[in-house]
Amino acid sequence: MSTATQAGFSLLASLPALQVVVPMVAAPICTFLRFRNGPWAFALLVSAAVFWISVMLLQQVLTHGVISYEMGGWAPPIGIEYRIDEINAFVLMIVSGISLVSLPYALRSVEREVPRDKHHLFYAGWLLCLCGLLGITITGDAFNIFVFLEISSLATYMLMASGRDPRALTAAFQYLVLGTLGATFILIGVGLLYIMTGTLNIADMADRLGPVSDTTSVRAAAAFLIAGIALKFALFPAHFWLPNGYAYSPSAVAVFLSATATKVSIYVLLRFEFTVFGEVAAFQDLHFARLLLPFAVLAFLIGSMVAIFQTDLKRLLAWSSVAQIGYIVVGIGLGSSDGLTGGIVHIFNHALTKAALFMAAGAMFLRIGSTRIDNLAGVGKIMPWTTLAFVLAGLSLIGVPTTAGFVSKWYLVLAALQHGNAGYFLAALILFSSILAVIYVWRVVEVAYFREPAGDATVREAPLSMLVPLWLLTLACFYFGLETQYSVDIARVAAESLLGIAR
Repeated sequence: MSTATQAGFSLLASLPALQVVVPMVAAPICTFLRFRNGPWAFALLVSAAVFWISVMLLQQVLTHGVISYEMGGWAPPIGIEYRIDEINAFVLMIVSGISLVSLPYALRSVEREVPRDKHHLFYAGWLLCLCGLLGITITGDAFNIFVFLEISSLATYMLMASGRDPRALTAAFQYLVLGTLGATFILIGVGLLYIMTGTLNIADMADRLGPVSDTTSVRAAAAFLIAGIALKFALFPAHFWLPNGYAYSPSAVAVFLSATATKVSIYVLLRFEFTVFGEVAAFQDLHFARLLLPFAVLAFLIGSMVAIFQTDLKRLLAWSSVAQIGYIVVGIGLGSSDGLTGGIVHIFNHALTKAALFMAAGAMFLRIGSTRIDNLAGVGKIMPWTTLAFVLAGLSLIGVPTTAGFVSKWYLVLAALQHGNAGYFLAALILFSSILAVIYVWRVVEVAYFREPAGDATVREAPLSMLVPLWLLTLACFYFGLETQYSVDIARVAAESLLGIAR
């Protein structure tokens, strides 16, 4: 075998480590790049690299099965393991892909909303956040989930507060307080599980949990973990940080976080629910996600209702995110193959849809200087391509047939109908919430197309660097609504793997 071939095999074998190490090493390097657009170009290059790695890992998992990577040559459970299966390979691709698409958009947006002398720190924070989200997803060690969670959270606080809007500081502080509380709960839960099992390796922890599963300590650990994770992904009523966090942070940050951060935390819920506790006899009849079902229903109902009355477009979209998180948790809580498939595929579909909607809102802010809905009068006439993309992505948010959002809700309704009379009622509530989504999306359409522009007559369309990523995601909402083989098939495989269904 040639040296080049050996190097190629070595590179492929190291992809799990490189998925995290590349953005981790790149972040401090980014702080030294002070020349114009240098930090942005470097962050874009790094995001392209980690996206390529995530695609390669997903292909390997789908072809050859689960990948186990031993960090430092120490075999698990003593050493730290990176473990990649269908579900987290899918999430890795979502996170890295959204980062890659968002960065071209961020160029003009960050120039407008972040002071120029902070750009190198902003993109370093972006890479650290990316590193943390990827690390949470790929690690097979429970304590490392907490470590990477803190890395991503600290970077997120900085990103939220980096803009010129002084309200962003308050929003970031609010998230810091609630995020720290959630992380503390998660750490307590992990600590209790470690005390009872003597291991931090997630797979090994699941094997050792059986004999001690009836203890108060293990049940308390589960309660702390569920509460802490729910705080992190902003499940109603632990959602207080999310509306302000998305509304007042720089537009590019809202795009990135709305599509990734909460989705990774939901993945952590999936991992503990099905991998750690799923095989334990004492927990098989007590699905923790099922306990969250009432809160999930309240989330998509109240989130949609509150969105109707918002006067700011970004806050409207933020409250819509509270509702969409509810849909995902409903799918997980139903516990069936269809329900879990719907929840997992909605992680992907909502990432596309909400990123596109926040991109459109950010483009309007760039040109108009405001996202107050009243100030967007006639924007459909002066920014036709941006507004059209918003409307089309809004159709996916509603769940109109041929869109990605419809696919998710279709599986959620199918799963609900499998649960008898209560399921029929749940399916009706899901459909009712879609009608609420029609109302708040129509509010924007009415202002944009049926009112005359009242602002500066020189306002023009968004720059091409923002329109291309926006339309790429918008068209993806329709592509994955018509061609479901890729997204739904991977979600189905992941769901069946988590449920232990043999293929």
